[in-house]
Amino acid sequence: MKLRMTVLALGTSCVLAACGGSDGETQQASAISPEVQTSGQGNNSNTPPGQAYKTRATLGSRNTESQQVRIETSGGTEWQSYEREEVYPEAVNLGNFAIEMSDGIKLFAKVVVPGTDASTPAPGPLPVILTQTSYNSSLGQFVPAIGGASDYLVKRGYASVVVDVRGTGNSEGNWEAFGEREQQDYSEVVDWVVAQPWTDGRVGLQGISYLGITTVLTAQQQHPAVKAAFPIVPIGDGYRDIVFTGGNVNATFIPLWMGAVTGLGILPLEQLSTTGVESFLTTIPDRLEGLLLDFQVPTILKAVLGEEETVFDEGFWAVRSPMEGVDKINVPTFIVGGLNDIFQRSEPLWYERLKGRVPVKLLIGPWTHIEAAGIPTNGLPADGVPDFNNLQLQWFDEYVMGLDTPVEDQPNVTQYVTGLERYETTTDWPHPEMKAERFYLNAGGPLSQGQLSGDIPEASATQSMAQQPLNGLCSFSTTQWTIGVTGFIPLPCFESNDLSELASLKFDLPAGDDGLYLNGPMQADLWVTTTARDVQLSVRVDLVKPSGLSEPISNGLMTASLQSVDESRSRFDNGYMLQPWHTFRAEDRELLTSTLGFGEVLPRQVSVEIFPSSAYVPPGHSLRVSINTSNVPQGLPPLLELIDSLLGVMTLHMGPDTPSSITLPVVPSATILE
Repeated sequence: MKLRMTVLALGTSCVLAACGGSDGETQQASAISPEVQTSGQGNNSNTPPGQAYKTRATLGSRNTESQQVRIETSGGTEWQSYEREEVYPEAVNLGNFAIEMSDGIKLFAKVVVPGTDASTPAPGPLPVILTQTSYNSSLGQFVPAIGGASDYLVKRGYASVVVDVRGTGNSEGNWEAFGEREQQDYSEVVDWVVAQPWTDGRVGLQGISYLGITTVLTAQQQHPAVKAAFPIVPIGDGYRDIVFTGGNVNATFIPLWMGAVTGLGILPLEQLSTTGVESFLTTIPDRLEGLLLDFQVPTILKAVLGEEETVFDEGFWAVRSPMEGVDKINVPTFIVGGLNDIFQRSEPLWYERLKGRVPVKLLIGPWTHIEAAGIPTNGLPADGVPDFNNLQLQWFDEYVMGLDTPVEDQPNVTQYVTGLERYETTTDWPHPEMKAERFYLNAGGPLSQGQLSGDIPEASATQSMAQQPLNGLCSFSTTQWTIGVTGFIPLPCFESNDLSELASLKFDLPAGDDGLYLNGPMQADLWVTTTARDVQLSVRVDLVKPSGLSEPISNGLMTASLQSVDESRSRFDNGYMLQPWHTFRAEDRELLTSTLGFGEVLPRQVSVEIFPSSAYVPPGHSLRVSINTSNVPQGLPPLLELIDSLLGVMTLHMGPDTPSSITLPVVPSATILE
């Protein structure tokens, strides 16, 4: 336990949004003679071999209207093992490099190549695996997930290049979290990589979280040298995924993350070996100035105080939402996600937006953010699914090195199914047999549980609760939105939602004789009124065991005044909206009652997006939907908007004229029980 907690402490500090090599002197490009090529030269064009591309408009883009198009692609039903022995016995550190950007800023890079022995670089040139991190590559030798060379890949013939993005680690400049200048750097880094004599001009991209985000953003640059990408738990939509879920600022994760990035780069000790004493002495005050005046603290204050630039989905977030550029990705991309990840919402959307255009696979495990990073473990291999080393090797061998592997025959979509507690494969996402079904909320009696039914209630009913902003402090949401950290605290409430649901309105749906299989996004449509001017609506979906204990499936959070939905960007299935696209524009905000509180207060329908998941509710178990007026680990309203929600009473309306409901992605249970 002591060792695990030590690893956790180091990993958490480094992987708060994502989540090597030894010291060396500043290097000019070391020569690795091009005498031996590990494998074939591969396909040097941007078009992967044997692929016919199609273009289409899909959910989630600000620039295109949504069309519900499901494209079947090739892929197997079971995972096949892929192995390749080491070609070289050692990984050799070439040292530290300073890469000068077009504006004069120098970025820090570590290069590791295969070695014929501990000190002799292997003959080259070699294909490269590029990782770009904000967590200080100097720590990569201790926590590879934050930016260390993969000895597994290096010993199989790949060079590794790890770069600290500007303003982080040992690199110069100011950090602005995926800002336009940082994104410009990505392509310039690739230019530098392919100009080195130890590379053959072919580059694969990989990384976890922040490193996964730099992976997809670099792929969007369409550099001809980039051949494939392997992003693990990447964000898609900065605003909706986490920072302002439902219009609520995430005060759990974001400040810790910004502090971690700053803290890990505040003493860039290895910068001395790359850019010299003068640069080192100016970096620390520059970092502190950036922290206090330029980005981190100002951004947090703007969010908390409610400044429109950050509180609403304006240009600031468009730049920092990689899904905006998904149609620019033209290389094979393997997406890894987690059912309990902070980016749970977007990970399957990446697959959906890429399928039919480029080779793409999707793997979603039962992971929180740090579990996906392997802290303490991600549990693979399991149920025939290989570990990340094997998955990456096959992907890069096929599309970067140019080997003939059966990667196209691997399953297109692999998801862990809560309730079955195992991985299942299918050909597509959303599940090809998914059908949206609506279930209506029926109020229970004074001593009875509310129920979900396929029929609209015949009589009108209401249930009320006081609005309070601190629900969920000890719930599974705390574990999810602290990237899994509180999962190591031995309190049962961090593993379930039972405690937080004591004060919630609850509605149960028995699973039935065949059980209930859900796979996809969900949406609650709630008719509400409030004695305040606004209200936050938290919706949890849980699996309830016969013992009464619950297991979390998914959740959603929405501020009622920001209800405005753009249907052209929303998902519909079977005639029902299943995934709303809220606009989150300042001009669309509409308070529920007037400033003076006069006039009749009519119920308003609020659509709450519930993040996608995959779960099976066995016979004898129930599906539970619980409703509250806050989920503080997931998000709190900005200060000025919070005032509009205080001291109110929310009333949930049910009945023929106000049919509060939840729409679920139902898949025939036979698809996983055969």
